[in-house]
Amino acid sequence: MGEGIKKYSTLSLNGVCRSGEALQNFCMQEIAKTTTPEWQKHIYQFVEEWLSPLDYIVAQTSGSTGEPKKIKLKKEHMIASAKKTIRYFNLQPDQTALLCLSANYIAGKMMIVRAFVGGFDLKLVEPGGYPLRDITTQIDFAAMVPLQVSNSIQEVEAWRTVKTVIIGGGAVSDELKSSLVDLDTGFYETYGMTETVSHVAVRKIGEDDRFKPMPNVSFDVDERNCLVIQAPDISSTPVVTNDIVDVDACGHLLLQGRYDNVINSGGVKISPEQVERKLSKCIEAFFVISSVQDDKLGEMLVLVVEEGVDLSQVKKQIKDIQSLNKYEKPKRILQVKNIPLTPTSKIMRNELRQMIARGEAK
Repeated sequence: MGEGIKKYSTLSLNGVCRSGEALQNFCMQEIAKTTTPEWQKHIYQFVEEWLSPLDYIVAQTSGSTGEPKKIKLKKEHMIASAKKTIRYFNLQPDQTALLCLSANYIAGKMMIVRAFVGGFDLKLVEPGGYPLRDITTQIDFAAMVPLQVSNSIQEVEAWRTVKTVIIGGGAVSDELKSSLVDLDTGFYETYGMTETVSHVAVRKIGEDDRFKPMPNVSFDVDERNCLVIQAPDISSTPVVTNDIVDVDACGHLLLQGRYDNVINSGGVKISPEQVERKLSKCIEAFFVISSVQDDKLGEMLVLVVEEGVDLSQVKKQIKDIQSLNKYEKPKRILQVKNIPLTPTSKIMRNELRQMIARGEAK
């Protein structure tokens, strides 16, 4: 075990603190039990991996833009990332952090690492849509996906016990943002990926329009206007992304969409994410902007909803939107049984296009 990892080998889980060999033995015992839920086994398996002599861990990408893949992340980079978050949010030892995300993915893994590095007590909750349902104690820091936050809006009493929440894994809709500003909890939308060892930028909901870089992180753009991330303490080389962005003079970031999601309709390049942001102000149902092949346009812009949605209502809502230009107005509305999502609730746009091509959309 490297010197840096030896320093961070003590972990408090649900109020019980264990260290080194005692922690390893506890994890082994819990993994061996047939009564231990699978989601908890994933936590204990990661803790074992963290305490192993290897200087890296294996993480899996979400698969939102392609096939999920496994990548190696250096533990020293994960420690550096954890320190950024701890410093940025002024977190203190002996505070309580909530782990309600799967330890199979980077967001869950990094909550565990932050607890190791920051000395927090980690409260374990099964990953699911309603993480605050049984919360009655003070939570100083939590990480959630937008769906978890949205589902928990009505848990007013529970939110009073939660101090700070970072939201990642997908865009936060304007509707969700507006419902959060009156709560006492501090909500922060994050930007990051597995390759950057969790988030590298944050913006406070209700205050910031742009993402601000974390400490020792800077942004640039390439010839495609896609983001290039410089963060030497968490990546030995610059991270080149497919995210189309605008970086202002202060180095703050505005996301505009993904280069590989751009739809070319009649020679006009359209960002589905930008269209979705405009439509989200009026359409209440869950929807995605996608495309179908067209002989004249090459790609035709379509709006996809799930079965059971009132199409006449959606058509009326689209008609009333003034902010769409003529190229951004969907030419058709399609329905699928389920819009495909990754385990971390990101839209699988490539899979959706394949579903449409296979005739699974009506």
